[in-house]
Amino acid sequence: MDFASPLFWVALGQIIIANILLSGDNAVVIALAARSLPPQQQKKAIAIGSGAAIVMRILLTLVAAQLLLLPWLKLIGAALLVYIGITLLLPEGDDDDGDASKGKGSMAAAVRTILIADLVMSLDNVIAVAAAAKGNTFLLVLGLAISIPLVIFGSTLLLKVIERFPLIVWLGAALLGYIAGEIALSDPAIVAWVEQQAQALQMSAHTLGQLAGLIGAAFVIVVSLLMLKRHKVAAL
Repeated sequence: MDFASPLFWVALGQIIIANILLSGDNAVVIALAARSLPPQQQKKAIAIGSGAAIVMRILLTLVAAQLLLLPWLKLIGAALLVYIGITLLLPEGDDDDGDASKGKGSMAAAVRTILIADLVMSLDNVIAVAAAAKGNTFLLVLGLAISIPLVIFGSTLLLKVIERFPLIVWLGAALLGYIAGEIALSDPAIVAWVEQQAQALQMSAHTLGQLAGLIGAAFVIVVSLLMLKRHKVAAL
């Protein structure tokens, strides 16, 4: 490994930039998952969730090509994203008694949400990062490790924005639904069927995927509104 080589630094820069650009939606999930925690736990949840997500992304990158070929995996992932999007909009459990163990449970739930969402949304993204690394595992790990503080900064900044503009929570949940719709139609198990439907509708598979994304976003919002309405009625 020649650290003095310009090619090394160019490849490293490509990995860092690619990871930052592809982590925008991940930063949204991290901020949404941590927003309901006490202030002293928010930074810890963001740091743990972001660091664990980067480590998971490194491992995922090494086997991404094989994972992307597995049927039904993306469909399951899409269902998980829809579930996460809805649960992020629902009221939190009653933690008014200040039980420390419940606080820990909440942070564990936030980290779990971050990891699951990052796993699903990174399936396609890691291909770009792996391509930039050109098969060099050390370069891959170094580039993603350097990206950790940048992802944490983005999540922390977004969390402050959410505190001032709560509507962003709904936009973030809708984003998860949109991503879920797109991911679902790219699953190897149904990709041939999707192509047939796209031809029948006289549109490209990409356009059909965008339409599915809009449907997914609408589904998350509508179901969340219905569940919130039912929750309010039950509380009366």
